[in-house]
Amino acid sequence: MGLDYYEILTLERGATEDDLKKAYRKLAMRWHPDKNPNDKDEAEAMFKQISEAYEVLSDPEKRQVYDQYGEEGLKDGPAPGSAGNPDKFNPRNAEDIFAEFFGSSPFGYGDGLKKPPPVESRLPCDLHELYTGSTRKMKISRQVVDPNGRMRTESEILTIEVQPGWRKGTKITFPDKGNQQMNQLPADLVFVIDEKPHDVFSRDGNDLTMGHCVTLAEAIGGTTVVLTTVDGRTLSVPVVCIVSPGYEHVVEGEGMPIARDPSIRGDLKIKFEVKFPAKLSPEQREALKHVLGG
Repeated sequence: MGLDYYEILTLERGATEDDLKKAYRKLAMRWHPDKNPNDKDEAEAMFKQISEAYEVLSDPEKRQVYDQYGEEGLKDGPAPGSAGNPDKFNPRNAEDIFAEFFGSSPFGYGDGLKKPPPVESRLPCDLHELYTGSTRKMKISRQVVDPNGRMRTESEILTIEVQPGWRKGTKITFPDKGNQQMNQLPADLVFVIDEKPHDVFSRDGNDLTMGHCVTLAEAIGGTTVVLTTVDGRTLSVPVVCIVSPGYEHVVEGEGMPIARDPSIRGDLKIKFEVKFPAKLSPEQREALKHVLGG
C-alpha cells in the first residue's frame, strides 16, 4: 500500500493550500536532519516523506491524480486516458523543496538552518536539595516562529529533577526551548546549578566541612560533638583524641552523595578551634602544670 500523504502531513483530504503550508512548515522544521543529529536516519526518512507529500498535494494536477489513483497512480505513470505528461512522478530533492519554501538564506551555504548559542540561566539550589535531590518547576516564556511564519510568545513549565550529589556548574539542557528567530533553529535552554551558602556546612567536592569550637578542658579531656546533618538527622560524634588548634576529625560516609552512585557518600570533616581561658588563678595554673608535667 502506498504512502498516505494526508496522514503524513496530519491533514484531512479537504485541506486548503494554507493548511498545507502550515503543516509543511511545522513538520519540516521539526524533522529536518540538521535538527535531529542523534536520530539522523529516522529524521531523513521522515523529512523525505514530508517533502514528497507536500510536493504532491501542493500541485493541483498531481493532487488530483493522487486523490483518484493514490501514490501508485503517480509513480506508475499517467492514468488511462490522461493527456498529461507521460513521465512517471519522481520526487524532487527534499532539501530543494525546503530551501524554496523557506527562502535561500537557510541553505545559502549548504549547512542547514543556523542554531544560535545556548541560553544559560543560573539555578540556585540549597545544600539540602543537592543532598537529597528535588523536583523543580520552572515557568519559561520564549519567542517562537509559528507555522504561519509569525513571531509569538509561548509559555511552558519545565520540570527539572535535581539529582543527589549534583555540583555547582552541573548543566541541564532542554533542547530547542530557547528563543527562536526567523530562519534559525530555536536555541537550547541550559540551566546551570549554583550552590547557596549553608549556615553550618561548606562543600569540598564530595566532602562536607564544618567548624566546631571546644574549651581547653574538652580539648584535653575529650568531648562529643552533637550536630544536625544536612538531611535533618541528629549525629553524635565522640572525640577522644587530644584536640590541638586546627585538628580535623573525619567522619566517614557523612558527606555529600556521589552523583554517579548516591548510595555512596563522601566524608564529613570537623575542624576544631580551641578556646583558651582568658585568665587562670595561680592555683589553677599550678594544678595544670602539675597535671601536664610542666
